[in-house]
Amino acid sequence: MCLIDESGSRLWSRKVVNDEAAILEAIGEVRSRAQQVSWAVDITGTSSALLLALLTAHGQQATYVPGRTVNQMSTAYPGEAKTDARDAYVIAETVRHRGDLTPVDVPAALVTELRLLVTHRTDLVADRVRLINRLRDVLSGYFPALERAFDYSASRGALVLLTGYQTPAAIRGRGRSRLTSWLTARKVRNAAQVATLAVRPPTRNTPPSPDRMSPPASSPSSPRHCWSSTRPPRPGNPDRCDLPRPPAGRDPRVTPAVARHRPHPRAPRNESVLRRPDESALAALLSSAA
Repeated sequence: MCLIDESGSRLWSRKVVNDEAAILEAIGEVRSRAQQVSWAVDITGTSSALLLALLTAHGQQATYVPGRTVNQMSTAYPGEAKTDARDAYVIAETVRHRGDLTPVDVPAALVTELRLLVTHRTDLVADRVRLINRLRDVLSGYFPALERAFDYSASRGALVLLTGYQTPAAIRGRGRSRLTSWLTARKVRNAAQVATLAVRPPTRNTPPSPDRMSPPASSPSSPRHCWSSTRPPRPGNPDRCDLPRPPAGRDPRVTPAVARHRPHPRAPRNESVLRRPDESALAALLSSAA
């Protein structure tokens, strides 16, 4: 944090940790040195949320200086090392020279809480996509035909299949009928279809033929094939599918959050928003508050 006067002279500079007590102490020291202060930040995300909230609570307005502007302005000042103290001084100088910067509006409590809930949901979806991509990458290395046979983001049966059988030899050695019984015992929908696709995975250009087996799509001597066929069993339930499921419906914490902040003018008034707040309604609310 850096404080300069109207001529650009440095009056005060200190490293302030992201802690409420430290920030309040810094705000008090800055306000004791100047009657009127113009605050500025180069980050408006989660890392600066505490600082912006404390500034708002003390009646202080902050402006936003984009990081690209800071990088361009830094070339006009001496020194090549990129340090926090130098960046703070450049930000202060930018605010002193420019009056067209955008003020930072601290979002309402409702918008902040909903943004946290939506971000959590987005993280869950991203984790699932990441795991599915890793699974497909492993399969494409030693069993590409099985990787192409299923949509692993929508087929629970394919994921259950992989908890017990991962190699071409194991799947074809089990056979379609016994594999169908194994999947049915684990409550897989369309178990016969999943077993047929696993035993006779379709090729890229030709549809699967019921009267002939497709050639092996993996070399038994490949490293990944050997590892997957000889790895020790996982502890616990071997049939358990640990891939996180996609979030279904809306987050049950959204409706209480909206109800608690209903008196706020930004809160939605239409009850249809409360029934489906996880998609378009939340996006519209967040975009209107941005």
